Amino acid sequence: MLLLLVPVLAVIFVLGGTRAQSVTQLDGQVTVSEEAPVLLKCNYSSSVTVYPFWYVQYPNQGLQLLLKYLSGPTLVKGIKGFEAEIKKSESSFHLRKSSAHVSDAAEYFCAVSDTVPETAGELNTNPLRC
Repeated sequence: MLLLLVPVLAVIFVLGGTRAQSVTQLDGQVTVSEEAPVLLKCNYSSSVTVYPFWYVQYPNQGLQLLLKYLSGPTLVKGIKGFEAEIKKSESSFHLRKSSAHVSDAAEYFCAVSDTVPETAGELNTNPLRC
């Protein structure tokens, strides 16, 4: 049985103005068996409407957008079989995948923005250094 270590970092983003949003990822590191389901939790707080995102950084690569919620259905499908469901009443946007693979070993970041949907998600042109 192969185990994957998935580091999860808490990230706070202030985007699109002076309103502050905070993001909390409760899990520091998640260990997952290959082909087991993955759940990475993300809770946020904000006094305004926000648009949540998940980013991934694979080893020796830059930060990549994994998925984002702008509007519409609450379940968002991303790349490589990842999906997240926004629950506005709980201020959560948990990331999940039904079956983990070795290639999923990476750092995962949850973020929120209060920018308009047309520009949301285009904030990272440089990799985030940890």
